[in-house]
Amino acid sequence: MNPVDLISRTRDGLALSSEEIAFLVRGITTGEIPDYQAAAWCMAVFFNGLKPRELADLTLAMAHSGDTVDLHDTVKFAVDKHSTGGVGDKTTLVVEPLVAACGVPVGKMSGRGLGFSGGTVDKLESIPGMRLALSLPEFKRQLKEVGLVLTGQSADLAPADGKLYALRDVTGTVQSIPLIASSVMSKKIAGGAQAIVLDVKVGRGAFMETLPEARALARAMVGIGKLVKRRTVALLSDMNQPLGNAVGNALEVREAIETLQGGGPADFREHCLTVASHLLVLAHKTPSLASARRLLKAALADGRAWAKFRQFVIAQGGDVSVVDQPDRLPQADLIEVVRAPRSGVVRQIDAREVGLAAVDLGAGRHRKSDAIDYAVGFVIHHKVGDRVAKGDPLFTVHANDQGRLTRARARVAAAHVIGAGKTAPLPLFYGVIR
Repeated sequence: MNPVDLISRTRDGLALSSEEIAFLVRGITTGEIPDYQAAAWCMAVFFNGLKPRELADLTLAMAHSGDTVDLHDTVKFAVDKHSTGGVGDKTTLVVEPLVAACGVPVGKMSGRGLGFSGGTVDKLESIPGMRLALSLPEFKRQLKEVGLVLTGQSADLAPADGKLYALRDVTGTVQSIPLIASSVMSKKIAGGAQAIVLDVKVGRGAFMETLPEARALARAMVGIGKLVKRRTVALLSDMNQPLGNAVGNALEVREAIETLQGGGPADFREHCLTVASHLLVLAHKTPSLASARRLLKAALADGRAWAKFRQFVIAQGGDVSVVDQPDRLPQADLIEVVRAPRSGVVRQIDAREVGLAAVDLGAGRHRKSDAIDYAVGFVIHHKVGDRVAKGDPLFTVHANDQGRLTRARARVAAAHVIGAGKTAPLPLFYGVIR
């Protein structure tokens, strides 16, 4: 097979065979197909897309380009969730203990944050001692014994995705829906998930800013799931304002703990219950979303979800006394409450600007090599549609450097728009793709 011929056919909108897709992925992984040809093929996909069968072939070829995890010898059925990334999105920290507490095993391989989108691994590393680089035997043993395990992404898992993503990042093809869909789903398939809930964010704090873009991505990923026989549902969720109140690693862990103990912000709690309900239904634990919600609320109310989170922390080497006493989590030296400059209704809280300001404080990374400051971030005290009076607390900055605090304060203040009249609250979800 000739890579130039395959590039040309994709450029002209012609479908490649399964064997040709496998040839491309194998060559890109091994380096036999040079970067300039791989990049040219990505650009052809960017402009012309892929047929559903091509997309499934690409995803499977990427999933099998390295190690794959088979969980059938460990548990009867395991589920996973994936978020396309957002600001204040600590959903995994609540959803997965909740689902595991209801008797459905959850095995997750998660990533770090890059840019304005936070990463679950970074959040959990704010708990002293947490081990988030588990071997496959450790992963499987904990899944069987605890019913809940989370580890960082293995470099040997879907290595073709790493190669392609690095090229997409520097060739203007990151936003290609087929390439995003195959990237996400190849890692989930390689990671052994038998059922997947995809939390597809849409809005200013998401990579998909418009509902049509998010819907197209969700449909592509659900289509892949169907073709490769994985139970898959995608939820289209709002990311125009931060989810919950806390933005920043230790602050988000604290908020997750509050939620697991029956408190937490109403929007975040409702989001978690919705995602977790879909996971229980996919696992055939319960026949309906309504009955799933009843099970989940009971697990919150009687402390089983909180107990499962503690068990998970202990199993992975974390200092459980810190989660029992969240004041022992990393804390910033400088804490400043910023007050509303005028009375009115909160019309906008630009999630992207809040996320970028958190990165500027040190809560996230501009580059993968950047160190994380686990203590810094924000607590956003209101939601779009809330009425505030002049002088009310608007947000609180947690910082370890005065210059950074000053810049972040100005950026987040500008992200808040307060006006007259009424503004409707933002919806949590825009739809479900099955």
